[in-house]
Amino acid sequence: MTKAELKKRIDIAAGRKVADTVIKNAKVVDVFNGVIIKGDIAFSDDYIAGVGQYSGEVTYDAKGCYAAPGFIDSHIHIESSCVTPEEIGRLLVPYGTTTIVADPHELVNIKGMDGMTYMLNAAEKTALDIKYMLPSCVPATPFEHAGGFIGVEEIKEALKDKRILGLAEFMDYPGVINAKSFALDRLMAACEAGVPIDGHSPQVFDNALNAYAIGGILTDHECTTVEEMKQRIACGMYVLMRQGSACHDLEKLLAGVTQENSHRCLLCSDDRQPKTIFEKGHLDEHLRICISKGIDPIIAIRMATINAAECFGMNDRGAISPGRRADIVLLEDLSQFKAAQVFIKGELVADAGKYLLPVSRQDINIKPSMRISFCVKDFSINKLKLSLKSNKVHTIGLKPDSVITEKGIAQVQLSDDGDFVYDKNVDIVKLAVIERHQNTGNVAVALLQGYGIKAGAVALSIAHDSHNIIATGTTDLDIAFAIETLIAQGGGIVIVKDGSVLETMPLPVGGIMSDQSGEWVDGKLTALHKIAHNELGINNKIEPIMTLCFMSLPVIPELKLTDKGLFDVTKFDFISVEAE
Repeated sequence: MTKAELKKRIDIAAGRKVADTVIKNAKVVDVFNGVIIKGDIAFSDDYIAGVGQYSGEVTYDAKGCYAAPGFIDSHIHIESSCVTPEEIGRLLVPYGTTTIVADPHELVNIKGMDGMTYMLNAAEKTALDIKYMLPSCVPATPFEHAGGFIGVEEIKEALKDKRILGLAEFMDYPGVINAKSFALDRLMAACEAGVPIDGHSPQVFDNALNAYAIGGILTDHECTTVEEMKQRIACGMYVLMRQGSACHDLEKLLAGVTQENSHRCLLCSDDRQPKTIFEKGHLDEHLRICISKGIDPIIAIRMATINAAECFGMNDRGAISPGRRADIVLLEDLSQFKAAQVFIKGELVADAGKYLLPVSRQDINIKPSMRISFCVKDFSINKLKLSLKSNKVHTIGLKPDSVITEKGIAQVQLSDDGDFVYDKNVDIVKLAVIERHQNTGNVAVALLQGYGIKAGAVALSIAHDSHNIIATGTTDLDIAFAIETLIAQGGGIVIVKDGSVLETMPLPVGGIMSDQSGEWVDGKLTALHKIAHNELGINNKIEPIMTLCFMSLPVIPELKLTDKGLFDVTKFDFISVEAE
């Protein structure tokens, strides 16, 4: 800000100069005092000059709407929406979202710092303010192969970029708790840069949680119980209450929100597909859920605005007050939270649910290219075979509406050579992860329970967090066919049955994002979901795509499968498919 800009702001705030823009006839949500006030909102360029009696060169009539600060999603992975940053901006802004705190962990695990650069540049092409956190664990763990690598020196250099807000979710919580040198080096890099550090510590309690928090961890979005929530708040952490496409934790956690602790509670999506956005919106859905559970509307709005701003040190937003960014959403009411108009940096960017700005896209073909390239060595159907000596096995047990799995034990049928034999009366099938980045030739196979698939196979190049190929099905023939079709397609999603392709969805950006519109992605995902449930018989309570892509994430309990084998997250070590 220059001295001349400061003088202009002061003159407009004092009423000596006509404001650039004024919003009149609004009920202004004062998140500081927790009240609704009346007054005109005056803008000086990108910022709010004041709330009072003003005239402006441009005037908007709010027509009695409530004026709230623009909503802030405190943790989201853009890549999980299967669209690019430019497109996620077009999708989210009409629902009142003006800022997101994004972790590009997925693409960076595939493309390294080249992926980070692409995401930063693409973000500049949308009105949505995308604040990126730098992925802290690439690869997420040493128990899988990823395409990218970020070491301590890369972290130190990247954190000099003012477009990067902080260090993203520190998923290697055992490394922190056990004071491993490589984990401490990363934490120190963030501390020395003076930036916030996001957390990720599912089912960590008591002294272990104290050890995690003292490492400088500021937040956690993995709380699924009120007890987890309360312990984290007691440790001085912020709890990011999640309501995404796959994980629905918000309702449960709201039972733990009180007048006293609500200032440490934020709202986040984590993962949100276009289908969910079109049907339920974004943080407006979170706010409706808050109201349905008895949360005061202003407290709910605080959790979507000022709490997030204060948590991440974004002191230029989160409230309608002098000197804050002119990020404002006009809401028809404080029950449904439908956005009538949305302003970002003083500009009207959405009206009646429509994004008003043109959409231009970052070229994915410029060097270094973000187009998917597979490096799969010597895959064959024979690599899907298991050689078991006992029919007593461990299973990865699915839980509806969660990516947390259960460590199951079951008895299964085996062939003469010890391979698993699918039984249509038992909901257990093979799950395979195929390494696709480094030509290792790794193929790991385990058993998945509760997915409900009764025919065919599904294969994805979306598999958190290293994004190798993940596939499941009822026969080796269909699983292998789905994998081979996916490789030939160049990534994305494939559903097959009896040797025929039923539906596909190409994802050329790293194998995890489309270069098409959100509507195109929604149409494809809708078709995939319908076929998955109706043709393959996948459990109707299971979201078939997003659920499957989390079955390789070795930082969320209990059992997961990486390209190196079956991983017990509670032990943080590999185990045999055979159970003792």
